[in-house]
Amino acid sequence: MSVKIHFLKPIVAATLITVTFSLPIWAENEAEGTLPADMLGALRQAEPAEAKRLADELAVRWEASGSPAMDLLVKRAKDAVARGDMDQALEHLTALTDHAPDFAEGWHMRANAFFQNQQLGLALHDLERTLSLNPNQFQALFGLGTIMEHLGKPDLAADAYRLALAIYPHYEDAKNAIARIEAQAGGRDL
Repeated sequence: MSVKIHFLKPIVAATLITVTFSLPIWAENEAEGTLPADMLGALRQAEPAEAKRLADELAVRWEASGSPAMDLLVKRAKDAVARGDMDQALEHLTALTDHAPDFAEGWHMRANAFFQNQQLGLALHDLERTLSLNPNQFQALFGLGTIMEHLGKPDLAADAYRLALAIYPHYEDAKNAIARIEAQAGGRDL
């Protein structure tokens, strides 16, 4: 019996080490959906150049899972997207969302891959998950607006773009999208 226990201890230890290093390290970064109020406030109040820098900084923070294993899946998915191999990208991103279901950016990245693959329903599902985990993810709100436009729902698209602008007022893509929708509406109320 002592041989089995002695034999199991290294296996248990190895398993715990593997699991520990595979989980996001939330202690170093705040929880996914919360950012310092001053950072969000700064994004809302910043001049365009500073707002762009802050938005880029947020994107980098959101993309860092805190886990080397999950970050490797992110890298592999990005590499697959760059090669145009959406099936491979979706495999990596599905593994990412399976192993780190509370990592909002994994869902967001997979939503983008589904959108590129013309799988709008699955993209919408993943955007919903993204926004439930991180309601400040203005790029996910923009993606939601884009899908609503593709589905012929300009009112809902404009609402999503406005929500993105409430977080990031200098978000040029969202401003341009609203202007495009308003021009297409030809004076109708949205």
